[in-house]
Amino acid sequence: MKNAKTQKVWFITGASRGFGLEISKAILAAGDKLVATVRSKPEELAAQLENHKYLSVVLLDITNEEQAKAAAKQAVDTFGRIDILVNNAGYGLLSGVEEATAQEIKNNYEVNVFGMLNVTRAVLPYMRAQGSGHVINISSIGGLAGFVGWGIYGSTKFAVEGITEAMAQELAPLGIYATVVAPGFFRTEFLDHASLVKTSNEISDYAATVGEMRTFAVNANKKQPGDPVKLAQAFVKLGHAENPPVHLPLGNDTLARFREKTAAFEKEIAEWHEVITGTDHDDVAA
Repeated sequence: MKNAKTQKVWFITGASRGFGLEISKAILAAGDKLVATVRSKPEELAAQLENHKYLSVVLLDITNEEQAKAAAKQAVDTFGRIDILVNNAGYGLLSGVEEATAQEIKNNYEVNVFGMLNVTRAVLPYMRAQGSGHVINISSIGGLAGFVGWGIYGSTKFAVEGITEAMAQELAPLGIYATVVAPGFFRTEFLDHASLVKTSNEISDYAATVGEMRTFAVNANKKQPGDPVKLAQAFVKLGHAENPPVHLPLGNDTLARFREKTAAFEKEIAEWHEVITGTDHDDVAA
């Protein structure tokens, strides 16, 4: 059992399945305290986690800012503080950029971006008051590089990447860390209907691109290379790190994709160097 100085209090959204459930199990196994949020049936998650003495399950729809504030207050009332916030709740949207309707796009942003911000704004006042804390936002391999069929979803995760980078700079003087974790393809329920929305509109001109990705998603389900149990252990290590990184890509596929992108970017910079560097005013020193 950990002593009070080393025991952390975690607050994690979307804890009922997938990454959220595995991270929750790992947190409790490590001897830390956990406030796990779900949208419904809290007793079911509590039972799955064996009604652990260091567990509090709280109802929260992250798109409801008042609920987020109430959940954060309940967490502090229960355990006295929040050391680590994991913004995990979110869902995928498989669609060509043109295919997605305005409402489908708004819904994806409402959860993946605005919901994340609701919870962050609810928790940060407590971290600022205590002069410590760690905000961990979950992005995606699709937040580091674009993929056919994942443009809208990926854009929500690109937003999470940029928001976290700025937060890391804003919060550092206050003793609070911010990390964005970008997992690759892990063997969770992400490609199941419960976590993935496929747009109602399919345009035949995209059959060879987005259509192929739809087929790939069906065939890849439950065959992804990443192990969510190992990912959960990585989160526990991250939460207890003395000097956590701003960026943490997880999975060999994520690392390879990011390196491919940066290599292609460098190639384009070399090819367009004159144009890139030739746009400053003449009175600006090179």
